[in-house]
Amino acid sequence: MRNRYSLICLVVIAISAVSSARSALAQTASSARSVGTGADATLPDDPSDSATGAVVPPSTADGRQTKRILGIVPNFRAVSVDAKLPPLSPKNKFKLMLQDSFDYSSFIYVGIIAGAGQAQNSYPEFHQGAVGYSRYYWHNFADTLGGNLMTEAIVPTLTREDPRYYTLGRGGFAHRTGYSVSRLFVTRTDKDGRCFNISEIVGNGAAAGIANLYYPSPERTWTKTGQRWVTQIGLDGAANLLKEYWPYLNSKLFRGKY
Repeated sequence: MRNRYSLICLVVIAISAVSSARSALAQTASSARSVGTGADATLPDDPSDSATGAVVPPSTADGRQTKRILGIVPNFRAVSVDAKLPPLSPKNKFKLMLQDSFDYSSFIYVGIIAGAGQAQNSYPEFHQGAVGYSRYYWHNFADTLGGNLMTEAIVPTLTREDPRYYTLGRGGFAHRTGYSVSRLFVTRTDKDGRCFNISEIVGNGAAAGIANLYYPSPERTWTKTGQRWVTQIGLDGAANLLKEYWPYLNSKLFRGKY
């Protein structure tokens, strides 16, 4: 139950974002189809631009990702529409992992999840009070760090995969939603190829297994480990959905304020 509330929060945010974007996308779909030709009409999953990756065409101006969502939530791994970036070196993959894990907002997030877990008495072995809260906190922080370490640094380095999320930014609601979810299973390689997303699936599985080293014995069963694994993949799927629609929402609803 410790991750249930974080999953619910992300899913609610993502659904709200998608619902807001859906109506606007429906209104602009016809004009987008009239503009799109050739590669645009096929909605490729590898948008590309100049070698610098710094220029976004005016037609996809609302596809620009920002470093933070709403100025708070880290969005360091999201790549803007039509941006072509050089591959990440192992050093930069670990740097990205550290940014995500030790950002100030990560400590706040972990604190909220720890409080929710304690309120629900998710782990009776942790008990209540300040000491109990500290146990919930460091366990959740270890989970976050372990997941990021495996999915953003260690496994991508070994498999030569790119842990970043490349925004599609084109097409209808169903297509873009399907694309964002599919990134859980398909990812880019460092050579700009495509492969099964070992970093996401195997990396989260490894993190769930490692958690057995510090969780109480009742939480070390195959069932509990599998629940941690599936929950984290679900969280990442909701995060992908939020990243996909964030540039549009930021442009249309907040006028690029964030």
